[in-house]
Amino acid sequence: MIIDRYISWEILRLFCGGLGMLILVFVGYSAARQLSLAAEGQMGMSAAFTLIGLNTLIVLEVLLPSALFFSVLAAIGRMYRDGELPALYAAGVSPARILESVAKLSLVIALITGFVSIAGRPWAYRESYRIEADAAASFDLRKMASGQFVTLENVNFTTFMADGLDLKQQMHKGVFLHRNYKGDRRHSEIIVAEAAAPLELKPGQAVSGTFFNGYYYLLDNRNQQDVTLRFKELGINVPSGEVQANYRRKAVSTGDLAVSRHPKDVAEFQWRVSTPMATLLLALMAVPLARSKPRESRFRIFIVAIALYVGVFSMASVTRTWVEQGTIGPLPGLWGVHLTLGLGLLVALLKPRV
Repeated sequence: MIIDRYISWEILRLFCGGLGMLILVFVGYSAARQLSLAAEGQMGMSAAFTLIGLNTLIVLEVLLPSALFFSVLAAIGRMYRDGELPALYAAGVSPARILESVAKLSLVIALITGFVSIAGRPWAYRESYRIEADAAASFDLRKMASGQFVTLENVNFTTFMADGLDLKQQMHKGVFLHRNYKGDRRHSEIIVAEAAAPLELKPGQAVSGTFFNGYYYLLDNRNQQDVTLRFKELGINVPSGEVQANYRRKAVSTGDLAVSRHPKDVAEFQWRVSTPMATLLLALMAVPLARSKPRESRFRIFIVAIALYVGVFSMASVTRTWVEQGTIGPLPGLWGVHLTLGLGLLVALLKPRV
């Protein structure tokens, strides 16, 4: 128990610091994107902060195994360099006992990672898709930045841009609107006007707008007959389509994916279920990788470890794509990647220690 507590503390100390730093970096990156969208009026501040939290939960399935792998590598490597592990071996403690201590902690973190991947990640995707759809449906064009194109897919694929907004007169200036007919690809319309009353989009309601001093173009995409109209005042009524609930596998429950035979569903299911296995195997692989001689440079070890880490995740990503495309079947599927990693772990453990 003393050995378990000591090794676990050494790993956890680095793990918490490393994971906190990774989360901080990701939150900073996500906040820069989401808050900029909020500043442009494309969503509310509360929705932006909620999306930051949901995106952080999603990325935990990658950050947890990454932080654990490098924490085990650093902790065990330090114990080798400081002579602690050679002393334990000389006192009769077997390498298997050290591996067991690492495995106990790694198993707990692997289970947490599995819960995030199997249950937390799809829930976070469902919530983020819902918030993004609500933000798109209720987007207020009056808050739009000048000179910015905004595509409103839920309003019959309409694209809108204004050069500026006169707050006193409550009018957009220098307006451009392009609308594709969702049910009729043969026609599209363009409105170019000096001014327009601000459009406010509401979920489930038709969008009406009034344009002043401009041109209306009805384009025939078959190149047969276009219509051009010059106007002083033009009113339009754009039916607002319902936000489409597209099939998005990342948001589907793991139980539903388990019974599906579609290659893309199989790939997503194997990715979720195999994540805790990858977490445990990578953590255990870090133990033999951390072996070093006294006063040996740590950079060689970390270069090899980074190469292994990148190789494993790259191989898993490529294999996942192959499963989605049907290039390889559900067996071996992603299980083959982890079987290869397990065999590599066995070879590394059987290698005579220095």
